[in-house]
Amino acid sequence: MFTGIIQAVGTVAAMQPSGGDLRLRIRTGKLSLDDVGLGDSICTNGVCLTVIELPGDGFWADVSVETLNFTTLGKLQPGARVNLEKALTPASRLGGHIVSGHVDGVGQVVSLTEDARSTRVELRAPEALAKDIAHKGSICVDGTSLTVNAVNGARFELNIIPQTMAETIFGEYHPDTTVNLEVDVIARYLERLVLGDAAADPEAASGLSLETLADNGFLRG
Repeated sequence: MFTGIIQAVGTVAAMQPSGGDLRLRIRTGKLSLDDVGLGDSICTNGVCLTVIELPGDGFWADVSVETLNFTTLGKLQPGARVNLEKALTPASRLGGHIVSGHVDGVGQVVSLTEDARSTRVELRAPEALAKDIAHKGSICVDGTSLTVNAVNGARFELNIIPQTMAETIFGEYHPDTTVNLEVDVIARYLERLVLGDAAADPEAASGLSLETLADNGFLRG
């Protein structure tokens, strides 16, 4: 579990295809690994990766086919910079919001515009995630916990303050940049909860309907 507060920006040091998937080596820069052991988790651009080796200046992780297919990690190149956060401990502050490191989909940057000292970023999410993105709700973009400022269909806007711009990879974004998205975990489970027993039906579980909402008291005639 993570908070979405980026602790360091690392660098992709090596990418080794291995048995159909990938071994990834990350140099962690200023992120201390003194308290990290084999089997621990590090969130890398929003993806929870398990540490399998500690070479001294970073870590190695295995990246599964599932992760390669549904995140941006497979598109990285050696030298690419990545957002990093170590897993929560009982003594950690929950400064952002609860982040699992399980990416829900890949979004795309639409535009970046200056907004006083900040930068307003508009992104496009996969249509299937639009229902889980709410005005003033939380969303995780490449591992960064952010507040949604506006929603228009599958598009949403974020306000990136100078601190976040300087301490994450947001400064490298441009229109068409692809990003890992994780919606608020509460929204994810609430949708399944509202479906109730119908969640076991593949057709019903494909999305909420007005009938389902009405049956559960969310709509009134």
